[in-house]
Amino acid sequence: MFTARGYSYSQKRRRRHRAAIRAKRRRPPGAALLMALAVFGLCGAAFTIVASMSSATSTEAAAPTPVAEALMALATVAPPTSTTVPLRPTAPPTLVPTLVPTLAPRPAGLLPEHRILSFYGNPLAKEMGILGELPSEQMLARLKQQMAAYAVTDASRPFVPALELVTPAAQGWAGEDGLYRARMKPEVIEQVANWAEANDALLILDVQIGLSTVPEEVEALIPYLRRPYVHLALDPEFAIPSGHIPGEVVGTLDASTIDGVVRTLSELVASEHLPPKILVVHRFTDSMVTNAWEIAHSDPNVQIVVTMDGFGPPALKLAQYRSYVHDQGVQYSGIKLFYHHDVPLLTPKDVLGLDPSPDLVIYQ
Repeated sequence: MFTARGYSYSQKRRRRHRAAIRAKRRRPPGAALLMALAVFGLCGAAFTIVASMSSATSTEAAAPTPVAEALMALATVAPPTSTTVPLRPTAPPTLVPTLVPTLAPRPAGLLPEHRILSFYGNPLAKEMGILGELPSEQMLARLKQQMAAYAVTDASRPFVPALELVTPAAQGWAGEDGLYRARMKPEVIEQVANWAEANDALLILDVQIGLSTVPEEVEALIPYLRRPYVHLALDPEFAIPSGHIPGEVVGTLDASTIDGVVRTLSELVASEHLPPKILVVHRFTDSMVTNAWEIAHSDPNVQIVVTMDGFGPPALKLAQYRSYVHDQGVQYSGIKLFYHHDVPLLTPKDVLGLDPSPDLVIYQ
């Protein structure tokens, strides 16, 4: 509508304006005031509730509800702190080998680095050999003189002195046990052992079994064979078959019997941690050692010396040495010389010139 003030509101605008007027007319008096009071009251109530909760938590008399208590517990528990010290980089572990206890090396055998020079016999029988023929002081002095004669001839392999004691000794009467052999009493064996010890010499126990057995007689000597300087010799000449007397016939031993002694000595060496034992086998006829080629020479605990011990002129002795030592391919070689029966007696130069050169030289 056009008026003096220009165009007035449009018709549509007028309708909206009029609706607003009608709404105002419907509101009761003081409605705004009532609404303000309501809002104010709600805020005051909220403030009161918050204040009461705060005071409840600050007093000891108030008991929290289970949920609130759990929440409070979780809230008041400090988070766990780690006490583990941080690992620092370390070098890789070093492997340390486990130490295994080991035995000391076994002492080496005397042969072939050394030679042996021995005096043979029994202090109770002068006729058996040089060992009992002279008083001990003279006998030991002569042993040293004989060794010196060999050292002058060949000093490349030093000689070691030895005393070869006959025990048991074959005899011409049966004795109490009927075995035609006599075992030496411990006092006799210890006497000769003392001579050997005092002169840094070996002790060789020479076994003449008569009608006994080799295992039985060797077993009786085991207490002495436990000593590192004590060795063993077998004399088949006096291993007599039943029905005969020692001295009437020449005895015999088989290779199997000798091998049995080798096993016994080897076991003793191993169990007692001893130096290798020397086993001397005397021989001057074919029949004295049967199946001689079957004797085992492979045991490192036992060194076997085959000794030609027949007496006679040099030509005979050399022939026998060739037959029973050289031609047999023995492990170690030996020869026995007789002061009263070898005429003339072979000199040290003659002896060392044999083929093979002897490892053991025995004087009877």
